[in-house]
Order: sequence, then C-alpha cells, then structure tokens
Amino acid sequence: MNALSVPRPIPAPEPIEPDRVWFRFMRLHQRMLGQMTARIRELGLSIPQFDLLSTLTEREGISQSELAERLYVTKGNVSGLVDRLVQAGLVERRAIVGDRRSYAMHLTPEGRRLAEAGMTTQRDYVAQTLGKLPHDDLAELDRLVLAWRERARAIDAP
Repeated sequence: MNALSVPRPIPAPEPIEPDRVWFRFMRLHQRMLGQMTARIRELGLSIPQFDLLSTLTEREGISQSELAERLYVTKGNVSGLVDRLVQAGLVERRAIVGDRRSYAMHLTPEGRRLAEAGMTTQRDYVAQTLGKLPHDDLAELDRLVLAWRERARAIDAP
C-alpha cells in the first residue's frame, strides 16, 4: 500500500471564538477604511467631507441638524465641516423661507462633481473587493451582518 492511498484523518474544526471574529472584522474595517481614505484623498477630500457631500447628493436642501443626524455626528462637528466646505466652494448655505435660524445645504457644481467622483471611486473599490465574492457567499455575509446589526441594536433598545 503506498502513502497516497492511506486515508488521512480529517482534522476536527477549530472552535470559532467570537473575539477572534470580532478582531478580524475590526482589522478588515481598518484596512478598508485606510484604502478608501487614500483613494478619496486623491480627490482632495477627507472621508468626513466625502460623507457629507455624498449625503447631499441623496437629499439636497436639508438643514445642518438633519445632516448631523444622517451622518451620526454632532451638530458642532457638521457646522465646522460645512464651514470648511463652504470656504472651499463645494457647499452653499441657503436661507430657508420662514426659518431665520436654519439654512438649507446645497452642493455647488464642483461639490457635486467631487461627490460623484468619490462615489465612483467607492463603487470601484467595492466591486474589486466585496464584488468578487460568489453570490451565495455575499448573500450569507449580508444575512450575517444584518443579524449582527440587530443584536447590536437590541443592546441600545430601552
């Protein structure tokens, strides 16, 4: 009997430790964020600037308060970010009729161009990474991420 015909024992699967999965996920997040940050910086934007601009492509004319809610940041953070984007000629504040305290946020043509360039960059990155997974794997990952999200939301629920 030669060595090739002897069946090898199948190793027992290693136990899956949630901590290990968590750290892998966090490291992947850091890697992806770093890669996307570099790509977005090539456009002359930071990730927070890109987030704000791309959010305005979805819903232009919202107030800074609404923008802060959509971006999950404080109103103060959005205010400073908007100030810088207004100075750069990428965003305009427009008065809201009947509201002297709030302004509607709008993209300038250059702001829209950069937002669209960033979204194209993001779509290309996703296509090169996540988009390369087989359909069934992607569907399973989506299912797992949604289940994980629900567990995380349950912790915050009153």
